[in-house]
Amino acid sequence: QVGLVESGGGSVQARGSLRLSCSVSEVTFRRDGRVSCLAWFRQGSGEERERVAAISPTGATMYAEYVKGRFTISKDNKNLYLQMNTLQVSGAGSYYCAEASQYLDYCPVRTWNYDIWGQGTQVTVSP
Repeated sequence: QVGLVESGGGSVQARGSLRLSCSVSEVTFRRDGRVSCLAWFRQGSGEERERVAAISPTGATMYAEYVKGRFTISKDNKNLYLQMNTLQVSGAGSYYCAEASQYLDYCPVRTWNYDIWGQGTQVTVSP
């Protein structure tokens, strides 16, 4: 594992679903993932990269308002996941997994707080 590696992106029609995965076990082990947040960010064309969801070392989850009730972030000892249901056209873009070290009870919102980034996986949503 060279770093965070996303997979699961693709093309889906509006109201459809996708499940993204991010291989994190090796990275979190080496960087003490027990005190690291894991998060998913989305960046649309011409837009700033924004946090979609995050999960703390204790399992607490946080979501952007526009995905609440539709997306679910989870993790196991190998991967970070993002289950995306009822996708909208506005949800298209590049999705990145990221890690922010030295956090326990909450996860930061801004990109500059995250230390390690994946290369991104593309999600296209057709109307």
